[in-house]
Amino acid sequence: MIDTHCHLTFPEYEGRVAGVLADARAAGVLGAITIATTTADARRTVRLAEAHDDLWASAGVHPLYSDEPADWAEMREAGRSPKCVAWGELGLDRHYADPPQEVQRPVLEAQLAEIARWHREEPSLAKPIVLHCREAFDELIPVLRGSGLPAERFVFHCFTAGPREMRLLLDFGAHVSFTGVVTFRNARETHEAARLAPLDRIMVETDAPFLTPEPHRTVRPNEPKYVVHVAAALAALRGQPEGEVREAVCANAIRFFGVRPSIA
Repeated sequence: MIDTHCHLTFPEYEGRVAGVLADARAAGVLGAITIATTTADARRTVRLAEAHDDLWASAGVHPLYSDEPADWAEMREAGRSPKCVAWGELGLDRHYADPPQEVQRPVLEAQLAEIARWHREEPSLAKPIVLHCREAFDELIPVLRGSGLPAERFVFHCFTAGPREMRLLLDFGAHVSFTGVVTFRNARETHEAARLAPLDRIMVETDAPFLTPEPHRTVRPNEPKYVVHVAAALAALRGQPEGEVREAVCANAIRFFGVRPSIA
């Protein structure tokens, strides 16, 4: 499998990324994508990915960091690296009051407009887009539709909502990615939603350092090696063989992000 979303530039992993990736490989995880939260962080994610085999990066501004300065030229330059395989994470977050929506929304719209322009001007920058959407599906999906970017190139990361929200994103045409939340016994709405998603549109992630899955829920920080438990939980929830789910989510990640693990 591939951990399609983690944050290995966070302080928890300082000086030990090589070991984290080695542990992941030993667990059967072929690689990971380290996700940016600001345009300055995009430079760090790309440099880190360039220093490690089977690690890739994204470039974008997380909605909870939308009150920080954004340099779109810096983001575009990070995106030119062969190890940068996606834009994001970007989106809307209504769970937290700060930054307010009047700050988040303009940054989201500007980011999407820049990405759409880059796609037109440089075909090599036509990358998929990683979405952060927390309690904001009704607001976010119309903005995405208005961007003119293809729906099938978006993935809603860390899906923790219910069947209604799953139907919204599926009707829109996007992909979906699950975290350790699907291993939590009290996440019944998310369990129900996970059964609705077509297998060819599902990916798995850790969102490390957050959301460590069962049976390691008390371990901090989370690590890419634990993504195997997300796939196992999805298989159990859906009543499908674990090997079939592992194979599918890996193939989906390779196809969606265009990554090529050294051993696949």
